[in-house]
Amino acid sequence: MPRFLGCCLALLCSIALQAADNAALVAGVFTPPRVAPDFQLRGSDGGTLQLSHYHGKVVLLAFGYSSCREVCPVTLAILAHARSKLGAAAADVQVVYVTVDPERDDVARMHQFLALFDHSFIGGSGNPAELAAVRKQYGISAMRHDTVDGYVIAHSSFVYLIDRRGMLRALMPFGHGVDDFVHDAKLLLQERS
Repeated sequence: MPRFLGCCLALLCSIALQAADNAALVAGVFTPPRVAPDFQLRGSDGGTLQLSHYHGKVVLLAFGYSSCREVCPVTLAILAHARSKLGAAAADVQVVYVTVDPERDDVARMHQFLALFDHSFIGGSGNPAELAAVRKQYGISAMRHDTVDGYVIAHSSFVYLIDRRGMLRALMPFGHGVDDFVHDAKLLLQERS
């Protein structure tokens, strides 16, 4: 009987520790974590944007476009504020922002747009097929809707949290504030690559 109770106690402790690890992140957790799909696009810094180049850093990956008037600027402002609250640790956090609007968002426009929020942000652009392939890998929807003065794009609005090893760890939906991103980034930064 004591042996049985010991095994049960060990099992319960193991389950509790795993739940505590997952519950520690505010964002929705991927269980188990999986490799973040790699991609290559044209980067807003003038180079090639390849996600795997950021192994060793925590990556906050978002999708949107520069002509967005509502959700995208809010998301980018929150991410910029979160990076500033991280202080020196922000050097190990990279925001990657992939456009859903290849028609308007070339690398120069992405650079100019992202610099309004944080000069360290890297934007990704490419041709429609390249960007569609990246969206598909990440389950991002993007639908163009014509308007009187042009068009808007309705798109998925969440941020992927990728750890230093390049693993998808969590997904933060729109509506979370700066402190949630700071909290989760700090937890991921504490882990070794």
